[in-house]
Amino acid sequence: MDLSEFCERFDDRLRTEEYADLDAAANGLQVGPDEASVERAVFAVDAATETIEAASEADADVLVTHHGVSWGGFDRVTGRKFDRIAPLIENDIALYAVHLPLDGHTELGNAAGVADRLELTDRERFAEVGPEYIGLRGTASEPFTADTLGERLGDALDTGGQDVQVLDFGPEPIEDIAVVTGSGTDWIAEADEKGVDALVTGEGKQKAYHEAREAGITLVLAGHYATETFGVRSLKSAAEEWGLETEYVDRPTGL
Repeated sequence: MDLSEFCERFDDRLRTEEYADLDAAANGLQVGPDEASVERAVFAVDAATETIEAASEADADVLVTHHGVSWGGFDRVTGRKFDRIAPLIENDIALYAVHLPLDGHTELGNAAGVADRLELTDRERFAEVGPEYIGLRGTASEPFTADTLGERLGDALDTGGQDVQVLDFGPEPIEDIAVVTGSGTDWIAEADEKGVDALVTGEGKQKAYHEAREAGITLVLAGHYATETFGVRSLKSAAEEWGLETEYVDRPTGL
C-alpha cells in the first residue's frame, strides 16, 4: 500500500481536517517522504525513543501513535528532539500521529474503548472542543458504586501497576458516566451541567479535587496511558483488515 493511501484512509476515517484548528498536535503524517510504500506498521501510544527503536527492530515502514512529535510546530530540530526524530529518518520509518480525533471517535476512539469496558449504553458525545468532541457519555448497564467503578477500571486497564484513584464525591448508585481519556478534568463543569454522576479520565490536576467535590461528581483517575491504548489498537485492527503486517508496542508509563 502506498504511504499516501495509508494516511488518507486514516485521515478520512478520523476526520483529522475537522480538528486542524482545535488541536495543538499536527494530526496526520508528521515525518515521512512524499512517496513510500507500507507493508508493516507498528502502533504505540507515544512516539518516544523506545517505541521508535522498537519500530526499527520490527523493520516497520510506518509507526502510528496517539502522541506524536509535533505539537504546534517547532523552530529547531536539535538536542533530544533531533535524537528522537533522527532514527525515523535513518531507518526509513514514517510517523503518523493522531491526537484529539482519536480520543472521541465514537467507534475507534479511546473514550469508546473505556466505555466498552464499562458496558455503557445510550452513548452520546461529550467534552466539547469547539464544534467537536473528545469524549463520550453513557449509562451503566448495571449501576456502580464508587468502589466497584474503580475496581472495574483497575481490572480492565493496564495501569502499569498503579492504583486507580477514586474521588468519591458523587451520588450512588452511579449510572450516568462520562469518559474523557488522558487529561480530562477540564470538563468537570460540563459534567456538572449535564448531571453526570461520575467522570472517568486519566490524570488529575490539583484544582480538580475541589471542582469535583463542589460539583458533587465522583472523579476517577485511571491513568493517562492506561486510558489511551484503545485508539491505536483499533487502528492496528483496521490496518490488519487492509492486509498489512502489524505489531503493537506496549510501553505503559504508570502515569
